[in-house]
Amino acid sequence: MTFEGSSGDAEGEAKPRGEMMKINHMLALLLALATAGVAQNIVKTAPRADDRFRADVLLVVAHPDDETGVSAYLVQLLDQGKKVAAVYMTRGEAGHNNMGPERGISLGAAREMELRHALSQLGIQNVWFLDGRDTPTQDVRQSLASWHHGACLEDLVRIIRLTRPNVVITWMPAFFIGENHGDHQAAGVVAIEAFDSAGDPAVFPAQLAPARHINETLLEGLEPWQPQKLYFFSDASDDKQFKGKGPEYPATAISPTRHVPYWRIAMDEFRYHRTQYRSYIEKLDAMNDEQLAKLAGADQDGWDNPVGLIFGKSNVPSSVTGDVFEGVSTAPIAFVRPPTPTPEQHSGVSMTLGGPWIFYERFRRAHDLMSTPRAQSPEIAISAGSTLQLPLVLRNDSSQSV
Repeated sequence: MTFEGSSGDAEGEAKPRGEMMKINHMLALLLALATAGVAQNIVKTAPRADDRFRADVLLVVAHPDDETGVSAYLVQLLDQGKKVAAVYMTRGEAGHNNMGPERGISLGAAREMELRHALSQLGIQNVWFLDGRDTPTQDVRQSLASWHHGACLEDLVRIIRLTRPNVVITWMPAFFIGENHGDHQAAGVVAIEAFDSAGDPAVFPAQLAPARHINETLLEGLEPWQPQKLYFFSDASDDKQFKGKGPEYPATAISPTRHVPYWRIAMDEFRYHRTQYRSYIEKLDAMNDEQLAKLAGADQDGWDNPVGLIFGKSNVPSSVTGDVFEGVSTAPIAFVRPPTPTPEQHSGVSMTLGGPWIFYERFRRAHDLMSTPRAQSPEIAISAGSTLQLPLVLRNDSSQSV
């Protein structure tokens, strides 16, 4: 649109006053029409957070079937009226398949469906899968790299802000014989990082920016959320080393809603994971109730063993072995920044294990987890005929060459 006769005309003449008023009225009308059109696409008020996805407890694990380590306890939470949600960092596409020829991404799709059916059997409906690759390794850093660590953390922080859990339960991120899967450890690492950062308004701020338009795709409209307590569980061969490190929940207790022991509910949930455990599950299918009860008490199966959790950290007053919900506030709590670790002190000449071992030492310090269990001496499982490379870090902090 062109307006002639302004004070900047080449002729230097201005329009009459009446004509200028008409032009101003026209501009005002155009602006009003344009504003009305834009207003139809502007979010006027921020709605309440969606309570359909609210969780009291968020389980963060690596693969479909990882939940079986604590499923007997998850049912107890559901019996208490707690809301439970779960996050799986991978779809388990690197596993084996005892049910058919599918491998890779197709196997991951099959295992995801097995898992959804299994958790539906427990009564857990809200389940998220992230896009991490199933990575068969004993080195947590390889799993984190394969998962695109930063993107994976952003996704998990988003889910914590969406589900707003008070308690997070995840794999124990440490080396123990029997618990050497890099993906299990990586799930615990990312869960800890998300626990410590989801309440920080400076972390992933695009998640917190209010949507400007109805069809917004970049700004997410979430709120910071600080979980209150963090617990671990472990698949280590020696679980005696975790006694007294957290609460225990009996699997032999009878569910008041299902009228069977919790171990039996966990066993029935396990039966859905046939791609991984077909022969064992078919053995269970052939047993009667009496035989199943006898099997549950056998040491090598241990279905009726208590579910033991390992205390990680708490942002509310709580004891190590007290109930998971001991001290949990019904109201949201403020963001709690982990204390800044004191700088490492070095002197003279020193040698230490590098690789994942030194990573965990630094990680525990950075996230205030120095009281969590660790192996008395470094452990790792080595299959027969294989070679293990041990990285060593050599330091010379003296003033002399050595």
